Amino acid sequence: MSGPPVVVVGAGPVGLTAALLLARRGLPVRVLERHRAPYPLPRAVHLDDEVFRVLQGAGVADRVLARSRPMAGLRLLDGEHRVLAEFRRPPDAGRHGYPPGSFVHQPDLEDVLAVAAAEAGVVIERGAEVAGLRQDGDGVQLAVHPRDGGADRSVRAAAVLGCDGANSTVRDLVGATMRDLAPADRWLVLDVRSASELPVWPGASQVCDSRRPATFMPVTDGRYRWECRLAPDETVAEATTVHRLAALLAPVDPSEVEIVRAVEYTFRAQVADRWRHGRVVLAGDAAHLSPPFVGQGLGLGLRDVHQVAWKLADVLTGRADDDLLDTYQPEREPHARALIGMARLVGRLMTGGGRGGDVVRRGVLAAVRRIPAVAALATDSRTPPLRPGPLVQRRGRGGRRLAGTLVPQPFVVADGRRCRLDDVLGAGAAELRRSGGDFVVRRADGTETAVAEPTGDLGRWLGNACGVRIRPDRIVGAAISRT
Repeated sequence: MSGPPVVVVGAGPVGLTAALLLARRGLPVRVLERHRAPYPLPRAVHLDDEVFRVLQGAGVADRVLARSRPMAGLRLLDGEHRVLAEFRRPPDAGRHGYPPGSFVHQPDLEDVLAVAAAEAGVVIERGAEVAGLRQDGDGVQLAVHPRDGGADRSVRAAAVLGCDGANSTVRDLVGATMRDLAPADRWLVLDVRSASELPVWPGASQVCDSRRPATFMPVTDGRYRWECRLAPDETVAEATTVHRLAALLAPVDPSEVEIVRAVEYTFRAQVADRWRHGRVVLAGDAAHLSPPFVGQGLGLGLRDVHQVAWKLADVLTGRADDDLLDTYQPEREPHARALIGMARLVGRLMTGGGRGGDVVRRGVLAAVRRIPAVAALATDSRTPPLRPGPLVQRRGRGGRRLAGTLVPQPFVVADGRRCRLDDVLGAGAAELRRSGGDFVVRRADGTETAVAEPTGDLGRWLGNACGVRIRPDRIVGAAISRT
């Protein structure tokens, strides 16, 4: 495609993934990042298998997988760090072809994405701050301020994707505002490194204590993360005294680790009132912020750009009218609100209720922790389906159950080779139909490929449906009934 590029504002994981998804659809892409260098310290640490599908679409999943570690599951502890319940996750590939949960060091993720973006021809400009924008009938004119002190300049864009975080300049420039869904919550975030492996469980540990709720995660390559809620008016210095650190890190001795970062972080539950203004679209933290309890803050943003990239590409290449972009917020906002609501609920269940709540939690968890359905729910990475709408049709047999969900990705055999299903589906829309005991994939360009799925999981998932129509973001648009 000739003409001005799509400009992505923000070179974090969401912005760089968006740039890759757009570039792989043949669009010229330029990324503008206000900071002069990548942020070197850890932030997000969790990716689930649904989000790895987004990274697979961006062409980097296996590179990221090599620099991550599977998450062993979830362990719930009381205030004395005694185990109340443990829910294990298998470390091998699950429903979507990747481990159900993985820990990752965000600078590692950003490094992989930046290298891949350069390989794909994406132009990344650091130290370039967006100071203004003006739309006309053909695109967007951006005013860009170089942070090295040079002269301001104008950048022409076919469209702008605002992935510039919680303090989004793009959001402010289009007049969108954040709406609070819950009060802000102040936490201490403590990142440490250790030359030797620490004696800790290899999954996420949640201290379910109303007085001092905390979370612990071993990340990668000797990195570890602790988080705990700060008391009203409590400072980071007060929360990181020798005595407090010994209690938080137990059984780890604080003197045996290197503290990389100790900061206050305010977790918020917010959603922007408007995600699109003409050819300017918001994604990630610019559009929504989530509490940390289900580990979906980064995942929500990556799901945003997985969807908006193909819609924007279809509009800019003339395959669809601008009206297609009208479906972005109505589809993504309810999904984001559902996960934010889930995070709030899990937070209340794990940490609310005062001393009485602590007593109730011990009793309830002792009763339910051995129930298989509870264990499955605690370790399930699936997120809610998209609601019915112009691009999600819940008609026919299987439609109500399948439409709006993410199609599973088992390993399949196609053309004599073993691969993941998305590698057969291609980058565009596709159909998956039964064919005897196997399946046929028909891609948007009309080509067909016979697919065998040895485990039978795909057939069981389809149930009574003959097949499904799959959108480019791997969401089932509609089920195909038997005729």
